[in-house]
Amino acid sequence: MVYCFYFMHTKENTMNLCDLNNIRTLLGRHGFHFSKAMGQNFLIDASIPQAIAEHCGADENCGVLEIGPGIGCLTEQLARRAGQVVSVELDRRLLPVLEETLSEYENVSIVSGDIMKLDIAALVDTHFSGLTPLVCANLPYNITTPVLSALIDSGRFQRLTVMIQKEVAQRICALPGTADYGAFSLYMQFYTQPELLFDVPPDCFTPQPKVTSAVLRCTARKAPPVDVADVPFFFQVVRAAFALRRKTLLNALSAAFGSRLRKDELSALLDACGFSPTVRGETLGLAEFARLTAHLQAALKH
Repeated sequence: MVYCFYFMHTKENTMNLCDLNNIRTLLGRHGFHFSKAMGQNFLIDASIPQAIAEHCGADENCGVLEIGPGIGCLTEQLARRAGQVVSVELDRRLLPVLEETLSEYENVSIVSGDIMKLDIAALVDTHFSGLTPLVCANLPYNITTPVLSALIDSGRFQRLTVMIQKEVAQRICALPGTADYGAFSLYMQFYTQPELLFDVPPDCFTPQPKVTSAVLRCTARKAPPVDVADVPFFFQVVRAAFALRRKTLLNALSAAFGSRLRKDELSALLDACGFSPTVRGETLGLAEFARLTAHLQAALKH
């Protein structure tokens, strides 16, 4: 069951939500214990949520979707800037905590539910009418890739500013020919312009994660950077190219399309694209994959 509640203005909240003693007192009062399964790590450096909120660029004309507000340290920074903030929280134990910590802010609403099970487009259309939709969130590490994909696929957001595992942020921003480069790099770079803004070390959290985090800003492209006639097929080709990462592109394509095109036909196709017979998919950029996709589509139609 999903429900949403809104905050009515009461008295000003002066609690520092990044102070470790305040966090312990607050959570103890509500009988809350951290869940490893949910990847819960709360910030204890007040400069971090402030910097994230500033980098997201929210103002009174924006509606901001937040995922996993925790106890609300980033939420309150967003509420001070944005016209409307909607925070989706899966852990129902945190709802009374958020009701206490965010009582000052009339422009915040909390949706209790799983972001992966919600209709994101409908959520935006309902809450952000007349506002520019943005995403700003400290994403749980274990759902980063599917959540980013769902947010982009909704087609609603002008910009996504998220704190995620640094390793994933590096993959998203990676260039062709590097170890971090992969199919998800191409997906994110096709739909957005990603920028890695700054790192957040483990000692900025309680409990401390085992990895370094990073803040990433992805600005939605108004149009794809390359001309692709069939976007789903384009990404089918991309996934095929990386499915056998250690193999040549010819062998990877043969594994994926060998039932429809002979290996010599695929070899001729790569030559027509201007690629070496030993080229690997990990060396191709968006433009090269667009060219490859067009040639493949033409060959498969014959």
